[in-house]
Amino acid sequence: MFDQNTWQLMMIRPIAFSKNKETSINNYFQVDTELKAEEVQKRVIREFDDLVQKLREVFIDVRVFEDTQDPVTPDSIFPNNWVSFHQNGSVILYPMFANNRRLERRLDLIDKLSDHFEVKKIFKNLLSFESQQKFLEGTGSLILDRVNKIAYACYSSRTEHEVILAFEKLTAYTVIGFKAYQNQQGRRLPIYHTNVMMSIGDHFVLICAEAIDDFNERERVLESFRNQAKEIILISESQLNNFVGNMLQVKNKDNAFFLVMSTRAFQSLNVQQKVQLEKYGTLLHSNLTTIEMLGGGSARCMIAEIFLPIKNI
Repeated sequence: MFDQNTWQLMMIRPIAFSKNKETSINNYFQVDTELKAEEVQKRVIREFDDLVQKLREVFIDVRVFEDTQDPVTPDSIFPNNWVSFHQNGSVILYPMFANNRRLERRLDLIDKLSDHFEVKKIFKNLLSFESQQKFLEGTGSLILDRVNKIAYACYSSRTEHEVILAFEKLTAYTVIGFKAYQNQQGRRLPIYHTNVMMSIGDHFVLICAEAIDDFNERERVLESFRNQAKEIILISESQLNNFVGNMLQVKNKDNAFFLVMSTRAFQSLNVQQKVQLEKYGTLLHSNLTTIEMLGGGSARCMIAEIFLPIKNI
């Protein structure tokens, strides 16, 4: 039986975090700042360390790895885009849109994890799509219902249909694809990653359904959730812009559940939504203002879930 949640997480502590010009082309959450690089780094490290501390305080196992000075990887804090770890012992590497993000892929980290976890095979099959300028950015592009082997993906320049088909063959997941949009300077533009508009838990899904403009596509997605008997918690596009969709349900070693999000996202939730979500875990939030502003990602983006089997040592 497959698990939807894990208590073992991988996170990367950044060395040279900054706004990535290569990704801001289609990540409309990224904004400029007048802060100097030294001040940005100071704030980001504080935000990162505070989140890690809060996770560890509730007995969630966080494996923190340090970023490298060379090569320079401004988005290394978001490892969920280049790798995913699975319960059958497989590790999947993903094709990345930005050239400087491809440098984030680190086999040395997988080697270190293999000291404690069973890594049966590392799949690099999808990486060949980079030469074709086709991409699929991990659990940013794919929202995994691990129990039912269904993935949800909104198409964008970072989430290509052909790569999705290859992912399906590789994993036996069924992927439900759709188009989702956000308002940007008077236009409806594609949402760059599915995980800013949707989060799936064990018995719920939080989704900005209004971002799916096509009625039939929207109903097809919602009907899939109904078929899996998941409670549908709707959020608005305004809440999407405050990273409410970028939350993640995790558990601790005692099987207590938590919903991890930024303080900005938490403050954007209304009372009814908080009541709905609290049925599925304690709401754990942390200030991620600088990371969200410059990186265009939030709590979920910072976490790569580890589902690999633990070695019997």
